[in-house]
Amino acid sequence: MHKQRYLGKDPLAMELYEIMSSFPILSPHGHVSSEMLAANRPFTNAVDLLITPDHYVTRMLHSHGITYDQLGIPKITGTTSSVSAREVWAIFAANWHLFLGTPSRVWISETFTEIFGISEELTPDRADYFFDAIGEKLAQPEFLPLALFRKFNIEVLATTDATSDSLVSHKKLATLDFGGKVLPTFRPDDVSDPSRPDWKEKIAQLATVSGIATDTFDGLLNALRRQRAFFKEMGATATDHGVFSPQTVALSASESEVLFKSLMSGNASAEDSTKFTAVMLLEHAKMAADDGLVMQLHPGSLRNYDYEIAKNYGTDRGMDIPVATTYTRELRDLLNAVGKHPNFRMVLFTLDESTYSRELAPLAGVYPSLRLGPPWWFHDSLNGMQRWRDSVTETAGYYNTVGFIDDTRAFTSIPVRHDVARRFDSAYLAAQVSQDRLSKSAAIELAPQIAYHLSKDFFKL
Repeated sequence: MHKQRYLGKDPLAMELYEIMSSFPILSPHGHVSSEMLAANRPFTNAVDLLITPDHYVTRMLHSHGITYDQLGIPKITGTTSSVSAREVWAIFAANWHLFLGTPSRVWISETFTEIFGISEELTPDRADYFFDAIGEKLAQPEFLPLALFRKFNIEVLATTDATSDSLVSHKKLATLDFGGKVLPTFRPDDVSDPSRPDWKEKIAQLATVSGIATDTFDGLLNALRRQRAFFKEMGATATDHGVFSPQTVALSASESEVLFKSLMSGNASAEDSTKFTAVMLLEHAKMAADDGLVMQLHPGSLRNYDYEIAKNYGTDRGMDIPVATTYTRELRDLLNAVGKHPNFRMVLFTLDESTYSRELAPLAGVYPSLRLGPPWWFHDSLNGMQRWRDSVTETAGYYNTVGFIDDTRAFTSIPVRHDVARRFDSAYLAAQVSQDRLSKSAAIELAPQIAYHLSKDFFKL
């Protein structure tokens, strides 16, 4: 691949990129498995590495009539179809053209070249060659997960972990030397959303692991505080909240108790369930002001949209669809409660680009606790990053944002995703200089901030 890809011909862009690429990678929000890293076993093949864990890939193939059975995606029952990994790879190669113009095409093409040293284009008749060449690499010791971690120059990688997780894998990783750190992230969605079918079960699990009874609202909050403290002891610096709406509601302790008891009894309405999630979001923010864990909020996804896929294959299989989302009214109770608290920090993400300049930039431009997360999901592309920078910078500036967030389950895509983001930002800053909107010295000052320091400082890494 051309060494100046995505940079254009301005020599300043290359100069800025060289500055950015000199920094190690910080990945404060992602979904790589800590169990996979701790086990440090060889990746099995190209399909298990690049297709099965990446719901962006599987959803695109599904959009052209390719079933999950054809792709060998495991079902909730633990069964899989009899299709071989090589056959799945052949399907992928035959449909590689579907990804033209998408971020997935960029990430995977970069992975072929930069990680596996394959410089030719994937075609159906070269599918076997790619499959075998990647397989041969994966069998080598230098392609074990922790060896790649070091090779990728990752300083910190954060995983996403459920409320009652024992963090056994994190305990093991903390004893190993692989050139960086893997930190847990506390994600309490499972006990905060009564619409989930396993809500009561997860609340019971929280009681077991925390040793605190959760049959009252006050008990639930105390159990959450205990578990947050455990995560923090294990190195966590952040929490993660994947809510449908950013709505927050302030209730009195007695009102919250009544609502919780009603939900636990099974007599509450759907509206009560929604209200409880909004109450909990505010409670999580108050806890964040107490213990200093950075709160990450990413609303606006109608999850498990396809009933059949969710029933047969479970969650996180690429059938989550964005919906219109607003923030200003929804976060008012939260921001009036803790928005100016010196110990509170929150990163806001969105899937609704219409909110960039209308709501998110003005909020981050006034509250010292807020920073804007970069484009996420479908918008983490070159065009998406351009739209985001253009929309938020004039109101929020650069220093009210955090660095690139890869948000990936595909481990080998981490370095190429960060590299593409650094190339985009280098070209963007260079263009600002060419238009006399930034001085060269300001661009050179911003480069290490965007590549490294904004995330390191705000996420306390």
